[in-house]
Amino acid sequence: PAIVAFEQAAEEAERGGEMAQSARLWAQAGNAALASGDAAKARNDFDAALARGLPDGLEKGEVHLDRARALVALGDVAAARDSLDVALEQAPRDPLGWLLSATLARRSGELPLAQAHIARAVQLSPDDASVALEEGNIAILTNHEDVARSAWGRAVRLAPEAAAGKAAADNLSRLAVAGKPAG
Repeated sequence: PAIVAFEQAAEEAERGGEMAQSARLWAQAGNAALASGDAAKARNDFDAALARGLPDGLEKGEVHLDRARALVALGDVAAARDSLDVALEQAPRDPLGWLLSATLARRSGELPLAQAHIARAVQLSPDDASVALEEGNIAILTNHEDVARSAWGRAVRLAPEAAAGKAAADNLSRLAVAGKPAG
């Protein structure tokens, strides 16, 4: 119901000549679709928002960021990378953009890009457990076990009960078991 309501409001705003408001409502429809698990609908709604001509800046960057999330869910990694790149250009101070970009780069095997982007996320949001978790994930893949331990430990301290903190604790426990000599 929320998706339909936002889409109808977006069309109404457009009929009234309020293109920026229409774009915002299309973006809200896209987020509602993404939250409901309909990534294809979300992508279409985010595309509709961007087609309405949002001005450059944070708002446009956020729509590209959300569009990238939908594209990842659809398995379109190349298009997701393109949207993330625009998001980083439009909203360079948003740590979530850098985090998602680093995660996509890691999953795509682009480890130098992943390292650079997670470093920026850490700089912008040093107290975010999700950022710390990803920093550790990238560090372990680039043979920086000490950095991985430190980052995962920070994630556990920051949010021990959150998913990121629990995943970091699990990674640390597996690292401890792997480091013990066979007995």
